[in-house]
Amino acid sequence: MRICSIASGSSGNCIYVGDDTTHLLVDTGISKKRVEEGLHVLGIKGEELSGILVTHEHIDHIQGLGVFSRKYGIPIYATKGTIEGIKRTAGLGKLPEGILREAVVDEKFALGEMEILPFAISHDAGEPCGYRIENGKKAVAVATDLGVYDQYTVACLRNLNGVVLEANHDIHMLEVGPYPYPLKRRVMGEKGHLSNELSGRLLCDILHDELQYVILGHLSKENNYPELAYETVKLEVTLGNNPYKGEDIPMMVAERDTVSDVVTL
Repeated sequence: MRICSIASGSSGNCIYVGDDTTHLLVDTGISKKRVEEGLHVLGIKGEELSGILVTHEHIDHIQGLGVFSRKYGIPIYATKGTIEGIKRTAGLGKLPEGILREAVVDEKFALGEMEILPFAISHDAGEPCGYRIENGKKAVAVATDLGVYDQYTVACLRNLNGVVLEANHDIHMLEVGPYPYPLKRRVMGEKGHLSNELSGRLLCDILHDELQYVILGHLSKENNYPELAYETVKLEVTLGNNPYKGEDIPMMVAERDTVSDVVTL
Protein backbone atom coordinates (compact mmCIF):
# COMPACT_ATOMS: atom_id res chain seq x y z
CA MET A 1 0.00 0.00 0.00
CA ARG A 2 1.23 3.48 -0.87
CA ILE A 3 0.10 6.96 0.20
CA CYS A 4 1.15 10.24 -1.35
CA SER A 5 -0.11 13.78 -0.90
CA ILE A 6 -0.34 15.48 -4.30
CA ALA A 7 -1.65 18.65 -2.61
CA SER A 8 -2.90 19.41 0.88
CA GLY A 9 -4.06 22.63 2.46
CA SER A 10 -6.85 25.17 2.59
CA SER A 11 -6.19 26.03 -1.08
CA GLY A 12 -6.54 22.51 -2.50
CA ASN A 13 -6.44 18.83 -1.56
CA CYS A 14 -5.65 15.64 -3.45
CA ILE A 15 -4.37 12.42 -1.88
CA TYR A 16 -3.28 9.25 -3.68
CA VAL A 17 -3.81 5.83 -2.08
CA GLY A 18 -3.04 2.63 -3.95
CA ASP A 19 -1.11 -0.56 -4.47
CA ASP A 20 0.13 -2.52 -7.49
CA THR A 21 -3.38 -3.24 -8.78
CA THR A 22 -5.70 -0.46 -7.58
CA HIS A 23 -5.14 3.31 -7.73
CA LEU A 24 -7.41 5.81 -5.98
CA LEU A 25 -7.59 9.55 -5.43
CA VAL A 26 -9.19 11.09 -2.37
CA ASP A 27 -10.45 14.52 -3.57
CA THR A 28 -9.39 16.54 -6.60
CA GLY A 29 -9.32 20.06 -5.20
CA ILE A 30 -6.61 21.25 -7.60
CA SER A 31 -6.45 21.71 -11.37
CA LYS A 32 -6.48 18.76 -13.76
CA LYS A 33 -2.94 19.68 -14.80
CA ARG A 34 -1.66 19.50 -11.21
CA VAL A 35 -3.43 16.19 -10.60
CA GLU A 36 -1.82 14.78 -13.75
CA GLU A 37 1.61 16.10 -12.74
CA GLY A 38 1.25 14.43 -9.35
CA LEU A 39 0.19 11.13 -10.90
CA HIS A 40 3.15 11.38 -13.31
CA VAL A 41 5.53 11.57 -10.34
CA LEU A 42 3.91 8.32 -9.14
CA GLY A 43 4.22 6.70 -12.56
CA ILE A 44 0.42 6.47 -12.96
CA LYS A 45 -1.78 7.62 -15.83
CA GLY A 46 -5.18 9.19 -15.24
CA GLU A 47 -6.97 6.38 -17.04
CA GLU A 48 -5.40 3.83 -14.67
CA LEU A 49 -7.35 5.16 -11.69
CA SER A 50 -10.08 2.91 -10.26
CA GLY A 51 -12.03 5.71 -8.62
CA ILE A 52 -12.10 9.15 -7.03
CA LEU A 53 -13.37 9.36 -3.45
CA VAL A 54 -14.78 12.77 -2.53
CA THR A 55 -14.91 13.77 1.13
CA HIS A 56 -17.24 16.78 0.66
CA GLU A 57 -18.25 19.44 -1.83
CA HIS A 58 -16.13 22.43 -0.74
CA ILE A 59 -14.17 23.80 -3.68
CA ASP A 60 -10.75 23.01 -2.20
CA HIS A 61 -11.75 19.34 -2.53
CA ILE A 62 -13.52 19.30 -5.91
CA GLN A 63 -12.01 22.10 -8.00
CA GLY A 64 -10.56 19.81 -10.67
CA LEU A 65 -13.31 17.21 -10.57
CA GLY A 66 -15.23 18.38 -13.62
CA VAL A 67 -12.35 18.74 -16.07
CA PHE A 68 -10.57 15.61 -14.82
CA SER A 69 -13.66 13.40 -14.93
CA ARG A 70 -14.65 14.59 -18.39
CA LYS A 71 -11.22 13.65 -19.72
CA TYR A 72 -10.80 10.26 -18.04
CA GLY A 73 -14.31 9.07 -17.13
CA ILE A 74 -13.17 7.82 -13.71
CA PRO A 75 -16.12 6.95 -11.41
CA ILE A 76 -16.63 9.38 -8.54
CA TYR A 77 -17.79 8.09 -5.15
CA ALA A 78 -19.38 10.36 -2.55
CA THR A 79 -22.23 10.42 -0.07
CA LYS A 80 -25.70 11.46 -1.22
CA GLY A 81 -25.36 14.85 0.46
CA THR A 82 -21.98 15.46 -1.16
CA ILE A 83 -23.28 14.42 -4.59
CA GLU A 84 -26.09 16.97 -4.22
CA GLY A 85 -23.49 19.59 -3.32
CA ILE A 86 -21.33 18.66 -6.32
CA LYS A 87 -24.32 19.01 -8.65
CA ARG A 88 -25.01 22.51 -7.26
CA THR A 89 -21.43 23.67 -7.94
CA ALA A 90 -21.82 25.53 -11.23
CA GLY A 91 -18.10 25.97 -11.86
CA LEU A 92 -17.56 22.24 -12.38
CA GLY A 93 -19.57 22.11 -15.59
CA LYS A 94 -21.58 19.09 -16.66
CA LEU A 95 -20.23 15.76 -15.38
CA PRO A 96 -20.43 12.65 -17.57
CA GLU A 97 -23.71 10.75 -17.20
CA GLY A 98 -23.63 8.04 -14.54
CA ILE A 99 -20.18 8.94 -13.26
CA LEU A 100 -21.37 9.88 -9.74
CA ARG A 101 -21.80 6.83 -7.50
CA GLU A 102 -23.39 7.02 -4.04
CA ALA A 103 -21.34 5.87 -1.06
CA VAL A 104 -23.11 5.24 2.23
CA VAL A 105 -21.50 6.12 5.54
CA ASP A 106 -20.54 3.03 7.57
CA GLU A 107 -21.19 0.71 4.60
CA LYS A 108 -18.13 -0.87 2.98
CA PHE A 109 -17.72 -1.17 -0.78
CA ALA A 110 -15.03 -2.58 -3.04
CA LEU A 111 -12.91 -0.88 -5.69
CA GLY A 112 -10.49 -3.26 -7.35
CA GLU A 113 -8.54 -4.92 -4.56
CA MET A 114 -9.48 -2.20 -2.07
CA GLU A 115 -12.24 -2.22 0.54
CA ILE A 116 -13.50 1.30 1.26
CA LEU A 117 -15.30 2.41 4.43
CA PRO A 118 -16.73 5.94 4.42
CA PHE A 119 -17.10 7.32 7.95
CA ALA A 120 -18.94 10.42 9.10
CA ILE A 121 -17.02 13.56 10.08
CA SER A 122 -18.10 16.83 11.68
CA HIS A 123 -17.76 19.63 9.11
CA ASP A 124 -19.98 22.36 7.65
CA ALA A 125 -20.85 20.54 4.43
CA GLY A 126 -23.80 18.52 3.11
CA GLU A 127 -22.78 15.03 4.25
CA PRO A 128 -19.00 14.98 4.71
CA CYS A 129 -16.99 11.84 5.32
CA GLY A 130 -13.50 10.46 5.69
CA TYR A 131 -12.34 7.21 4.15
CA ARG A 132 -10.72 4.10 5.55
CA ILE A 133 -9.09 2.02 2.80
CA GLU A 134 -7.82 -1.55 3.16
CA ASN A 135 -6.33 -4.08 0.73
CA GLY A 136 -6.31 -7.17 2.95
CA LYS A 137 -2.75 -6.50 4.10
CA LYS A 138 -2.62 -2.85 5.14
CA ALA A 139 -5.11 -0.19 6.19
CA VAL A 140 -4.91 3.57 5.72
CA ALA A 141 -7.32 6.46 6.26
CA VAL A 142 -7.81 10.06 5.23
CA ALA A 143 -9.26 12.09 8.10
CA THR A 144 -9.33 15.84 7.46
CA ASP A 145 -11.91 18.61 7.79
CA LEU A 146 -13.26 17.49 11.14
CA GLY A 147 -14.10 20.14 13.67
CA VAL A 148 -14.29 17.64 16.52
CA TYR A 149 -13.75 13.94 16.98
CA ASP A 150 -15.32 11.37 19.29
CA GLN A 151 -15.13 7.68 20.10
CA TYR A 152 -16.81 6.86 16.80
CA THR A 153 -13.98 8.65 14.97
CA VAL A 154 -11.39 6.84 17.05
CA ALA A 155 -13.03 3.48 16.30
CA CYS A 156 -12.92 4.19 12.55
CA LEU A 157 -9.21 5.01 12.78
CA ARG A 158 -8.07 2.09 14.94
CA ASN A 159 -5.51 -0.46 13.70
CA LEU A 160 -4.28 1.65 10.79
CA ASN A 161 -0.87 1.32 9.19
CA GLY A 162 -0.91 4.86 7.82
CA VAL A 163 -3.08 7.96 8.18
CA VAL A 164 -3.51 11.41 6.66
CA LEU A 165 -4.59 13.46 9.68
CA GLU A 166 -5.69 17.08 9.79
CA ALA A 167 -3.56 19.60 11.69
CA ASN A 168 -5.20 22.74 10.37
CA HIS A 169 -4.31 25.59 12.68
CA ASP A 170 -2.49 26.82 15.73
CA ILE A 171 -5.15 28.19 18.08
CA HIS A 172 -3.11 31.25 19.13
CA MET A 173 -2.25 32.16 15.53
CA LEU A 174 -5.91 31.85 14.58
CA GLU A 175 -7.06 34.00 17.52
CA VAL A 176 -4.67 36.88 16.73
CA GLY A 177 -4.61 36.41 12.95
CA PRO A 178 -6.28 38.29 10.09
CA TYR A 179 -9.49 36.26 9.79
CA PRO A 180 -12.74 38.11 10.61
CA TYR A 181 -14.32 37.02 13.87
CA PRO A 182 -17.15 34.90 12.33
CA LEU A 183 -14.61 32.94 10.27
CA LYS A 184 -12.44 32.37 13.34
CA ARG A 185 -15.48 30.99 15.15
CA ARG A 186 -16.28 28.73 12.19
CA VAL A 187 -12.75 27.30 11.98
CA MET A 188 -12.64 26.67 15.75
CA GLY A 189 -16.20 25.37 15.89
CA GLU A 190 -17.51 21.83 16.00
CA LYS A 191 -17.99 21.82 12.22
CA GLY A 192 -14.66 23.47 11.43
CA HIS A 193 -11.13 22.13 11.51
CA LEU A 194 -8.83 20.30 13.94
CA SER A 195 -6.15 22.35 15.66
CA ASN A 196 -2.60 21.06 16.00
CA GLU A 197 -3.29 20.14 19.61
CA LEU A 198 -6.46 18.22 18.87
CA SER A 199 -4.73 16.45 16.00
CA GLY A 200 -2.06 15.27 18.43
CA ARG A 201 -4.64 14.12 20.96
CA LEU A 202 -6.57 12.17 18.32
CA LEU A 203 -3.29 10.59 17.23
CA CYS A 204 -2.67 9.53 20.82
CA ASP A 205 -6.00 7.69 20.80
CA ILE A 206 -5.18 5.65 17.68
CA LEU A 207 -1.48 4.91 18.25
CA HIS A 208 -0.37 1.30 18.18
CA ASP A 209 2.79 -0.56 17.27
CA GLU A 210 1.74 -1.16 13.64
CA LEU A 211 1.02 2.49 12.80
CA GLN A 212 3.93 3.02 10.46
CA TYR A 213 3.43 6.56 9.19
CA VAL A 214 1.46 9.77 9.84
CA ILE A 215 0.98 12.53 7.26
CA LEU A 216 -0.24 15.79 8.76
CA GLY A 217 -2.45 17.59 6.26
CA HIS A 218 -4.84 20.42 5.44
CA LEU A 219 -2.68 23.09 7.11
CA SER A 220 -3.96 26.65 7.03
CA LYS A 221 -1.72 29.05 5.12
CA GLU A 222 -2.59 31.95 7.45
CA ASN A 223 -2.85 30.20 10.81
CA ASN A 224 -0.15 27.55 10.91
CA TYR A 225 3.42 26.66 10.02
CA PRO A 226 4.57 23.16 9.01
CA GLU A 227 7.25 23.12 11.72
CA LEU A 228 4.75 24.27 14.36
CA ALA A 229 2.21 21.59 13.40
CA TYR A 230 4.90 18.92 13.40
CA GLU A 231 6.37 19.86 16.79
CA THR A 232 2.97 20.43 18.44
CA VAL A 233 1.62 17.02 17.38
CA LYS A 234 4.85 15.31 18.48
CA LEU A 235 4.65 17.08 21.86
CA GLU A 236 1.04 15.99 22.38
CA VAL A 237 2.11 12.37 21.78
CA THR A 238 5.02 12.71 24.19
CA LEU A 239 2.85 14.27 26.91
CA GLY A 240 -0.16 12.05 26.26
CA ASN A 241 -1.30 9.10 28.34
CA ASN A 242 0.33 6.50 26.12
CA PRO A 243 3.61 4.57 26.01
CA TYR A 244 4.95 6.46 22.97
CA LYS A 245 7.12 9.52 22.45
CA GLY A 246 6.68 11.94 19.57
CA GLU A 247 9.93 10.85 17.94
CA ASP A 248 8.74 7.22 17.91
CA ILE A 249 6.24 7.94 15.11
CA PRO A 250 7.47 8.51 11.54
CA MET A 251 5.69 11.69 10.50
CA MET A 252 5.71 14.35 7.79
CA VAL A 253 3.73 17.46 6.97
CA ALA A 254 2.08 17.49 3.55
CA GLU A 255 2.92 20.64 1.62
CA ARG A 256 0.42 22.84 -0.15
CA ASP A 257 1.96 22.91 -3.62
CA THR A 258 4.47 20.05 -3.66
CA VAL A 259 3.97 16.32 -4.15
CA SER A 260 5.10 14.57 -0.98
CA ASP A 261 7.42 11.64 -0.66
CA VAL A 262 5.63 8.37 -1.35
CA VAL A 263 4.97 6.44 1.85
CA THR A 264 5.14 2.68 1.25
CA LEU A 265 3.59 0.53 3.96
